[in-house]
Amino acid sequence: MVKHIILWKLKEELTDQQKAEIKRGIKEGLEGLVGQVPGLVDVKVNIDGRLDSSNVDVMLDSTLESPEALKGYAKHPAHVAVADSKVRPFTAARTCLDFEF
Repeated sequence: MVKHIILWKLKEELTDQQKAEIKRGIKEGLEGLVGQVPGLVDVKVNIDGRLDSSNVDVMLDSTLESPEALKGYAKHPAHVAVADSKVRPFTAARTCLDFEF
């Protein structure tokens, strides 16, 4: 099994209302990929409960069956569509941690 964890910082110029809408879109889009992408076992996107001590806005915590499944996920058209429409246009920074467990 593989954990694929991403942390995003949204663009500073976005209003709080825009950020809230964007976070909901990211959550809906990425969590909706379960069942569409082979090898994607689970996806949780954390957008609520952020403390002031945080320096990112959104966390993706996903589980995939294998490193090969992670490679397939990265290129899968449904994932690319979500990333291109709901994530990349609105994020200023991305941090990734992938590991086997």
